[in-house]
Amino acid sequence: MIEAIEQNLQRGVQLLKNISDDQYRNKSVGPYHSSIGCHMRHILDVYSCIFNGLEDGYIDLSVRERNECAENETSVGLEYFNTVIKRLNEISKEDFNKSVKICDNVGLGNETANYTVAAALMQAQSHTTHHYASIGYLIYQLGIELPVADFGFNPSTVKR
Repeated sequence: MIEAIEQNLQRGVQLLKNISDDQYRNKSVGPYHSSIGCHMRHILDVYSCIFNGLEDGYIDLSVRERNECAENETSVGLEYFNTVIKRLNEISKEDFNKSVKICDNVGLGNETANYTVAAALMQAQSHTTHHYASIGYLIYQLGIELPVADFGFNPSTVKR
């Protein structure tokens, strides 16, 4: 699982290594006018929330870092990716079944649910791919070449 998540995160690293800061922070594409950087920072914030809550078993996804530099400068984004990948690799398989509580604002306030570390990581992986798909749309609209052909595709998606 860790290897698959790291492999997916490396897709983001490859993108950041091949675009400019202007492309990274460009918010000209509608309808949401978000940037590649906003999505990347958001993806990494979710992983950081997981890591920050592992020790005490309480992961609050509504307390994200939201570091604007990480969404505006590719170099800071790359540092954030490297930090997340390093912390990801510090998780042992023995921790996968550890019970944790996850808290998030689901629209009408915070809710808390029981999870395992593995389930939280699987959800973060799916969340990453979901945002990569949105980034794929931005990449296309901005005329940027995809870093890898399957960027933003979930492995379970039927290939035609």
